[in-house]
Amino acid sequence: MFIRVLGSAAGGGFPQWNCNCPNCKGFRNGTVKATARTQSSIAVSDNGSDWVIVNASPDIRSQIMAFPEIQPAGQLRDTAIRAVVLTDAQLDHCSGLLFLREGCPLPVYCTNHVKEDLSTGFSLFPLLKSWQGGLQHKPIEPGERFVVTGLTELEWLPVPIKSNAPPYSSRRGSPQPGDNVGLLIHDKIKNTRLLYMPGLGEITAELLALCHQVDCLLIEGTFWTEDEMIVTGVGNKMAAEMGHLPISGENGLLNFLGTLHEKRKILIHINNTNPILNEESPEAEMLARSGIEVSFDGMQITL
Repeated sequence: MFIRVLGSAAGGGFPQWNCNCPNCKGFRNGTVKATARTQSSIAVSDNGSDWVIVNASPDIRSQIMAFPEIQPAGQLRDTAIRAVVLTDAQLDHCSGLLFLREGCPLPVYCTNHVKEDLSTGFSLFPLLKSWQGGLQHKPIEPGERFVVTGLTELEWLPVPIKSNAPPYSSRRGSPQPGDNVGLLIHDKIKNTRLLYMPGLGEITAELLALCHQVDCLLIEGTFWTEDEMIVTGVGNKMAAEMGHLPISGENGLLNFLGTLHEKRKILIHINNTNPILNEESPEAEMLARSGIEVSFDGMQITL
């Protein structure tokens, strides 16, 4: 299984265009050692030639331009993108579908709840019908395995997770199963497994058991602290309200990941305020000592 991190940041990217938080300001003036990042998305393949985009961020065009393997090959209009799989209907995970409209009809694998939100609150499915039929919904269900057409060696399992529905959803504040899923991707030939969860609000016993079965976790890394948005002065919401589990704290992700010995653990969907973006920060050093990696745009993983 081949995985390419197309984008590793949360919504807004890093540095965020209108933000003067310590990270963004420091990056611009050269006082913070950090790497620019686009909004989170990955590409997955079983053969290195046919690829699935998992979450299409608003930065999808520049991400494709930085990844030659997915660009046009032999035909006049061509791409190695065979489908898109969505974990939720958040803007930073689906608005890139607008920029893929020239490639329609485009198979989009997502739950019925995600399809509903992208047909009403953010009506991408109806909007794109004029482009050669638009987005072709391929329904998936939490707990039910599926295979993406053309990538037969990979088996996908949508894993129900606790997070939140997008602001334009009728279920915002009271999410239902199917609003958010992680993805357990199994290479049936090599018998390797990746668990991809860019948005995660709570660790359950079932999820913990599942994490012990995989070779690599590409997992929620949005905030370092629960009150990060408030402390940095850029927002008024706690991480939990936004559906994110912070890295630090008694019940944070760091303690959870510490129980997963001999697993590769990589953080993704990193907010511009998160101190781990500063490569010389104590928080970044703490992760390094704990054997936890911080993803970056262009990162390649082979399982």
